[in-house]
Amino acid sequence: MDEYLFKKWVIWNEIRRILALPFIQIQFLLKGIGWGRGWRILGSPIIQKARGSRIELGDRLVLRSWVTSNPVAPYHRVFISTRTPEAEILIGDGCGITGGSIIAVEKVVIGNRTLLGGNCLITDTDFHSLEKQKRQDQPQGITSQPVSIGSDVFVGARTIILKGSRIGEGSVIGAGSVVTGEIPANVIAAGNPAVVIRHLD
Repeated sequence: MDEYLFKKWVIWNEIRRILALPFIQIQFLLKGIGWGRGWRILGSPIIQKARGSRIELGDRLVLRSWVTSNPVAPYHRVFISTRTPEAEILIGDGCGITGGSIIAVEKVVIGNRTLLGGNCLITDTDFHSLEKQKRQDQPQGITSQPVSIGSDVFVGARTIILKGSRIGEGSVIGAGSVVTGEIPANVIAAGNPAVVIRHLD
């Protein structure tokens, strides 16, 4: 990228970020979420927090919701949602999220320094029953299971991580994958469903 264009792009986003900062801080305050050290929030995220639920976001968090904040252009703002009073979303220090959604009925845990590429979806619930009659009589028969993503993981753009998934520390998930089970530490995994391609040194 041309250096002048890059600097212009970064400066413009930084000016917008600073101007929007007071309004975004108020949004977090109203949701009962403490403001962390070193946060860079580019565009107001959507936060749905069920009464009594828990959302904890670590220091040095980067959330990119503006289309101009990343060349992988978010489809929509970062979306963080707890759906029940018992739900928890816990995100460690130094994490980065571009667009995408994190949704918890039970629990979603993301370790330190983990990066979520553009427009990922992480959810611990099916949202709807597999049985047709129960789908019509919502919210009956919905299953959920906690999701755990270790530290230093990189999740490629447009990946979907479904209920009960566990990703070990240091692993890389290829773009566009669908994770449905356990991925060990320090591997590259990809596909639908995601499988281990090779181990990392």
